[in-house]
Amino acid sequence: MRPIRKASLVGIITIAVYLTVVVITTPALEPLSAISAAFQLNSVVIIGMGLGIGLQVFLSEKSKMLGCKLDVKKKAFGGNTGSTAATSFFSFFSLVPLGCCGWWLYALSLLPSVVGTGVSAVLIEYSQVLSYVGLAIIFGFAGLTAYKLKREMKLRQSFSLS
Repeated sequence: MRPIRKASLVGIITIAVYLTVVVITTPALEPLSAISAAFQLNSVVIIGMGLGIGLQVFLSEKSKMLGCKLDVKKKAFGGNTGSTAATSFFSFFSLVPLGCCGWWLYALSLLPSVVGTGVSAVLIEYSQVLSYVGLAIIFGFAGLTAYKLKREMKLRQSFSLS
């Protein structure tokens, strides 16, 4: 599959999975209302995750096509998977006051017993900021991969000119 097609597909799947979790964890709202609420509060996060993960897939596929060995899969995808999960987790907190993602109320109620009251308060209070930090990490890994790919291409070009 071509890099742009695969990246687009993975980005769309990322967004679809996020919205599916919103719908499943919000039985009190109609699916379209839950999705609308999610986009009103977290459109940057939702679209950003799709773009960030899609960009990482594009860079990985492009490096494979060029025959580059960047060791992208282990480090970048591991980091992106963790960042995506954290970003999603924190972004769902901001939806709870709207009646969206009611299941997360249960998760929030268990949070103090897992990480303590102080940490729980910080996680809940700064959930939106933390979701943006997670998004920045996703794009950071993509930027690092792009830098490595560019450096590898320059290195190959200098060897071919010699």
